This record gives sequence, C-alpha cells and structure tokens, in this order.
Amino acid sequence: MLRFLSKSFAVQFFLSPLSKFCFLAFTSSRRGLFLAAALASFTSSAEELTVYTYDSFVSEWGPGPKLEAAFEKQCACDLVFVAVEDGVSILNRMRIEKERTKADVILGIDDALMEVARKESLVQPHSVDLSSIKAALKWHDEEFVPFDYGYFSFVYDSTKVKSPVSSLQALVNSDAAVIYQDPRTSTPGQGLMIWMKAVYGEKAADAWQKLSTHTVTVTKGWWEAYSMFLKGDADYVLSYSTSPAYHIVAENKDHIRAAKFAEGHVAQVEVAALTAATTKQKLGNDFLRFLISAEAQAIIPVTNWMLPVVEVNLPDAFSTLIKPERIGFSPSEVAANRQAWIKEWRSAASR
Repeated sequence: MLRFLSKSFAVQFFLSPLSKFCFLAFTSSRRGLFLAAALASFTSSAEELTVYTYDSFVSEWGPGPKLEAAFEKQCACDLVFVAVEDGVSILNRMRIEKERTKADVILGIDDALMEVARKESLVQPHSVDLSSIKAALKWHDEEFVPFDYGYFSFVYDSTKVKSPVSSLQALVNSDAAVIYQDPRTSTPGQGLMIWMKAVYGEKAADAWQKLSTHTVTVTKGWWEAYSMFLKGDADYVLSYSTSPAYHIVAENKDHIRAAKFAEGHVAQVEVAALTAATTKQKLGNDFLRFLISAEAQAIIPVTNWMLPVVEVNLPDAFSTLIKPERIGFSPSEVAANRQAWIKEWRSAASR
C-alpha cells in the first residue's frame, strides 16, 4: 500500500506489481475486468485503522513506516497515519472535530495533555494489560497507553560550546543564543513552560523576560527548531536527553550533547489512546497492545529517539546519555494551570 500523507488527510492507492504493470492490458477483457473487481474488493475488505500522530513520527526516518509494516503483517488491516505538526496540534484538532473525527487512535499527546483530553471526553477506555510497563513509570491509566518517554533538555554542539551551562537558571541568566518551541502548539514548548514553573514558581515571568533577551526564535514545532540548531542558528535548542543518541547511532558522531541541569528535568511520557468516536475498539486495542510489544518497543527508541516503556535491548549509545532527576507537576496540576501559565508566558516573553 502506497500512502500520501499530509497534515490534514491521507490518500491511499493500491500498487501491487500486478496492478502496476498489467492493469491496462487486462481491463480490456472480461478476465481483466474480473481481476480489477477482485483487486478493488481486496482493498475494500481490509479493515482500516486511522491514527492521528505528529509529522516526525511518520517521516521516512521516523518509527511510523516500520511500525506500519510490522503491524499490518499481523492484523490483516490497513493502518493509516494522519500527521499534524505536534502533540498539542493533535489535541487541538480532536477538540475541533470531536465526534466527527475520522481518527480511531491518537498517538503522540503526552502526560501533560492527558487530563485535558479526558476531561473533554475525547478518548475511551482501553483493554490493554499494562503489567509490562517499567515500574519506574508507575503507569496504571485506564484510557492512555504510554509508548515512549524522555526528559526535556537543552542540547548543544560541544565543538562550539566549550563550557555548557549546568542549570536552568544559568541558561536564563546567560547570553547564549537559544531556540525553543511555542507551548501552545508544541509538547516540548509546553514542557519548558512546566520546567520554568517548577524551578521559578511565582518568579517565572521574570525568568521568561530574561530568556527572551537572548532567544533567537520560538518555533511552532520541534523539527523546525532542531533543524535551525543543526544549521548553527543557536547555541542551545530545547529537545530531549535522548537526542544525542541519534547522532551517535545514525551519524557516528558524539559532538551533540544534552546539558544536565542541577535543578532536575521535566519528563515527557508520550501516550496513545482510543478516540471516543471510534467503533473499532478491537482493532484499536490490538494496535495499542502492539505499541508496547517487544517488537514495537525495539523500533521506537532508534527511530523516535526516546526511551522504551518496557525493557528491551538498546544500542550502547543510550548508556552514554545523561540521567536527570525528574521534577515537575502531576497531569492534573498541569491541566488546572496550563492556560494561566500560557498567558503568563505570552505576556512576559513578548515584553
């Protein structure tokens, strides 16, 4: 199955070797017409599961293509990914579409957005056994299934930054060029917002103002920010503690590193869930189970460059990553304060 993915829709075409090379010759005969009908019947008989996710997940280097191929082998179904820019964008789209959504599963919002989705009745309970999830995550949620996690971190090029900052306060008070993402549209941007509140509390507005004096830009999503950083447009970019693993494994380079901050780091747990509107609970649950299987979990770390939620063997590069202390707020605390924190950020960062 060949897919054309965009930020708003997915179009599909069946291109088997037989249909690609012989379709025109056969359709001029009864035998060809029969074959064409049979092919159409085959494509329409496969149950389709539509998954909303973020664009880097379904890129050619992301986990989407490999997960799609592996799941379709076992489900005899048609898995369709529909990509938007980021996890926040997934939530915003679901809030607009509600019961009209074509999504059966959402994949890529995080634990900071779960309570919003739950409160607005955008998801329904799953039937997945979560006993294999790492004990450290303490995960027992009835609607959301985690599929990876990591720690928000500021990443730098060690060939250019010789003395990296060792705390969030040091970064805020420095003159280093910084790029981060918009908390209204990006889960990393939202993570930084939570991080600032966890470290600065009521003085977060002042910290945002200081950071704004040496912020190069605030991007809508992660990939735009990271691309600019790789081009040399900033000293630090907001990303993940696992980002250096990509450069080690894929490029055999270890110059990209994550700064470990003394105050600790905010963690992100990415999750998937059945939408409230789907009627394909069985297939959707099968996909959620697949996401935490050993097969899928071995794919995700080396394509999405996050940590697995179950125990699997990882490349040696992952053992070189920083191991931060986790700080932050509970999902319910984030949900209760998110809009006020966004308003504080907008006001302070724009001054």
